[in-house]
Amino acid sequence: MLNNGWGHESRQAAADYFKIDFDDMEERHHLTFVTYEEGKLTLNEYLNLVVFYEKRSFKPVQFQNFMFDQSTPYLDMIEFIKQLKEQNHLKIAVVNNEARELNEHRIKKFHLDQFVDFFISSCFVHYRKPDADIFRIALDIAQVPVEHVVYIEDMQMFVDVARDLGIRSVRHKDYALTSAELASMGLRTD
Repeated sequence: MLNNGWGHESRQAAADYFKIDFDDMEERHHLTFVTYEEGKLTLNEYLNLVVFYEKRSFKPVQFQNFMFDQSTPYLDMIEFIKQLKEQNHLKIAVVNNEARELNEHRIKKFHLDQFVDFFISSCFVHYRKPDADIFRIALDIAQVPVEHVVYIEDMQMFVDVARDLGIRSVRHKDYALTSAELASMGLRTD
């Protein structure tokens, strides 16, 4: 429903905008991002390790605001998920790998909490996809039989992990294909 808020392109844009050595920042990011996304580092701690380990001409809050501004919605998918929920009387759970501050920002900014019932985010449960335990936690929290669950995901590896647990899964490539696949599972998608 949203872009990858702090993905490779966003980090490259930040390095360009703030005139930071991208390769150095990227190496530091890769050494810390699992710990950060698992909720074991705060945003300030992450930034101190990745960006502010040396004096900079800008403030941490400026960098944080830039990070947050990288998030964009896929409005068609948000509306589609809202419609699916309403037409099919579904519970909606979001299973994602994301750090706490960015996750909370995105939930509030895009009003995801108005239609999502559960957020099983790596920063809350301390597991990240592709670890199967994050899916097991989602099933436990939702209290829905596995045969009543459909997982929509754009990363094939994560789809494979969910399928290995018996979760019906859809590899999202575009709106039309996802809609058709969900309809073939008996969900109303009109």
